[in-house]
Amino acid sequence: MSKEIPKWAQDEIKNAKFGKPETITRTGYILEIYEKEMRADVQVYEALDDGRKIIEGMSLPKKVKAADLMKGVVYEFTINVNKAPLGKKLVEFLKKEMELDMDAIYQFDLAALELMDVDSDSASGDAEEE
Repeated sequence: MSKEIPKWAQDEIKNAKFGKPETITRTGYILEIYEKEMRADVQVYEALDDGRKIIEGMSLPKKVKAADLMKGVVYEFTINVNKAPLGKKLVEFLKKEMELDMDAIYQFDLAALELMDVDSDSASGDAEEE
């Protein structure tokens, strides 16, 4: 049975204030696409600042057509990372009572993506040998 989060903790999480977004670039691939929600789960090769390599529920911009995205192929992602730090009392509560090591809430928004041409290196190498 899971523990219930007290109202004060829920309120702090719900009202967390995000700072100015930081823009980062990472390469990786799409794990899952949620067309209706305009979101995607991606795995990146280079870990984010908090150590994660999987970003769940990253929002997609309106200009991106979810149907055009391909799972399992390498993209370069430009991501806006929004971070809302949590208060000391909440961080301690989450660690002790919920066994969660978490000091901030993150929100990820895809700014741009570019399909990486991974086959071009081998193709150009063949052409040079002729």
